[in-house]
Amino acid sequence: MNKIKVMLVEDEAVLASIIKEALETRDFEITVAANGVEGWSLFNTKRPDLCVVDVMMPRKDGFSLVQDIRKIDEMVPIIFLTAKTQTEDIIKGFEMGGDDYMKKPFSMEELVARLKSLIRRKLPAQSAEHLTTQKITTIGAYNFSISRLELSYNGQTVYISQREAELLDLLLQHKNNILDRRTALLKIWGDDNVFNARSMDVYITRLRKYFLHDKLVEIQNIRGYGYKLIEHE
Repeated sequence: MNKIKVMLVEDEAVLASIIKEALETRDFEITVAANGVEGWSLFNTKRPDLCVVDVMMPRKDGFSLVQDIRKIDEMVPIIFLTAKTQTEDIIKGFEMGGDDYMKKPFSMEELVARLKSLIRRKLPAQSAEHLTTQKITTIGAYNFSISRLELSYNGQTVYISQREAELLDLLLQHKNNILDRRTALLKIWGDDNVFNARSMDVYITRLRKYFLHDKLVEIQNIRGYGYKLIEHE
């Protein structure tokens, strides 16, 4: 099996070296950029399977880099590394297109676990068998393909992230019924801590924006319980 290619963008040389060595011993293939400008060039030449991106960097910060990456690749999993702990910074990271967020200092084992979790979510959508048996689900005036991470409306298609697709699929499984917050957090994030709960709220907001063209599709917030996807008649 080919090694998973990871692009690490980190301006702290010592930390970058530690992460690189730790991941290489676990059979990842690592390329390192020292800032966002180098990261952008590296992404275009290497097209990695995963990206680990620091937020605060010289020349081009991590948010700006990921925003550029998302313009050409909606699906590559991206983890932000940051010393920032404010809620607004975390929310901005997800709004820019990040799939996960780790605060420094962090456990190397946790980073490895999160990388493996993200790649497991990505690989099924890339397998030929899964693509040939893809299921198209109708949601109001939209068509949704979880295997292709596509949401289409009136001939226009947008590519959504893996976690957006997983959350939408879970909402569909509970359509017109409440999706319990804890159930969703444990199934998709593997942990129902406050940090992940805030992340899920961001993804719900993003999903609502996708459905603005059809007023008959609504994602309700059931305060204290969870969310409900409703198709009005």
